[in-house]
Amino acid sequence: MTTDDARAGSSQNLRIGDTAPDFEARSTIGPVKLSGFRGRWLILFSHPADFTPVCTTEFVELARQAGEFKRRDCELMALSVDSLFSHFAWLRMIRDRFDIEVRFPIVEDPTLVIGRAFGMVAPQDSDSATVRTTFFIDPSGAIRAMTCYPANMGRSIPEMLRMLDALQAIDAESALAPANWQPGEPLLEQPTQNLDDVFKAGDGAAWFLREAGKGEKK
Repeated sequence: MTTDDARAGSSQNLRIGDTAPDFEARSTIGPVKLSGFRGRWLILFSHPADFTPVCTTEFVELARQAGEFKRRDCELMALSVDSLFSHFAWLRMIRDRFDIEVRFPIVEDPTLVIGRAFGMVAPQDSDSATVRTTFFIDPSGAIRAMTCYPANMGRSIPEMLRMLDALQAIDAESALAPANWQPGEPLLEQPTQNLDDVFKAGDGAAWFLREAGKGEKK
């Protein structure tokens, strides 16, 4: 059962920086409330349906990498229109076939209220077959990043981890993550907003393209 916050969000187009709509619903680990995850990172992701090929490969790999997300103080939460009992049957099949248990919660959303609140499902849609959306939610409950894949293409789990690492790193250093950034690589400084600093900088790029704490970016 969803909260009024989720219902109110159903007409909104969520953007980065917005507070994620709160909801409470049944899941494979019992009742969950989104705001109950405050204080840690949360990745909320939708999948089109249980017992589908691409979703199964995603959940197997996410279960295998669950410890990596946990090590980053990040929880996983999946969302689907399928019923709780369908989720149970699917997770048992995954355990029996792949010898791995999916222990992160899978939320049921048979009325599509949560999916619509997050913009995962268009108002006129009757199912979520075209949706594979991911929300990266920070400890304060703010949406920090979003991705959307077509139903016939699985997510990149390494990219999910890289994005989480980048978000945590730029928060810790008040810096910027350049293209293709990987953990351990240098970040970039925020460009100055002071004209005197611009004029004092070395070459034309030194004032806006610098490694964090290391001066000019080479």
